[in-house]
Amino acid sequence: MTGQPLKPLHALLALAVMIVWGTNFVVIKVALAHLPPLTFAALRFTLALLPAVFFLKRPNVPWWNLAAYGLLIGVGQFGLLFIAMGHEISPGLASLVVQTQAFFTIGLSMMLTGERVRGYQLAALAMAAAGLGWLMIHAGADVTPLGLALVLGAALSWAGGNTVSRRAGSVNMLAYVVWASLFSAPPLIALAIGLEGWPTVSGAIAHADAMTWAAVLYQSVGNTLFGYAAWGWLLGRYPAATVSPLSLLVPVFGMAASAAVLHEPLSNWKLTAAALVLGGLAINTLWPAFQRRRFAAGRTA
Repeated sequence: MTGQPLKPLHALLALAVMIVWGTNFVVIKVALAHLPPLTFAALRFTLALLPAVFFLKRPNVPWWNLAAYGLLIGVGQFGLLFIAMGHEISPGLASLVVQTQAFFTIGLSMMLTGERVRGYQLAALAMAAAGLGWLMIHAGADVTPLGLALVLGAALSWAGGNTVSRRAGSVNMLAYVVWASLFSAPPLIALAIGLEGWPTVSGAIAHADAMTWAAVLYQSVGNTLFGYAAWGWLLGRYPAATVSPLSLLVPVFGMAASAAVLHEPLSNWKLTAAALVLGGLAINTLWPAFQRRRFAAGRTA
């Protein structure tokens, strides 16, 4: 199955997932105009949990695994991301910076397995770090140091969730995400009430308009249920080396959608930072496949 290309319909499915995940950052910004960030996160995971949990069998994984994934993804990744996107970072840049989860995932894997870092990974990390440094130099209205730190924290939490989900083995990813939401929604509800206050939470929900609820449903049904189910389905039928590189399109769609819908300016410094971060991600993702093909070509020559 190594090197197997995506069938046309499956390629369209993968592209649809990338579009949903990329444009998702604009949807987040729309919802945050009317909902406090932790309230929004709590609604997202509540609707991802209910009513789907009554129709999907619990995956055969330990409860601690579901709990760890739910806390890392729900509270860690999206709790921090939504707080950052409230006022500290633009949607386009958030879609770019959060992709650094790839490097955090590698780092956590090395810590757990003792695997040594490779040269291409160091080069990729250096390029991406240069892009983040360029963002820091131009910190201002579109990104603050706090916003960058919060999104990097979200990326680290995402990487932790990736590590935990791998320990789960081969499972129905849709059911896994739904049941893990059992451990995302309650703490997010508690944090929302404790930090944002019940009057703020209840008032925001009571006054949410149709557009806001559509954004919440887009998060829970489109981004979470459709996105994870389709992505897991593709990963179950194709090599990771075939599917994973497509995730590089997420910040492309994210920045393009933010520019088109929210009129976020794509200034030269943003494009430079994006080129550096995406370049690092591309090296990290594509270099192993390039080496395998070169080795295979050398053997057949």
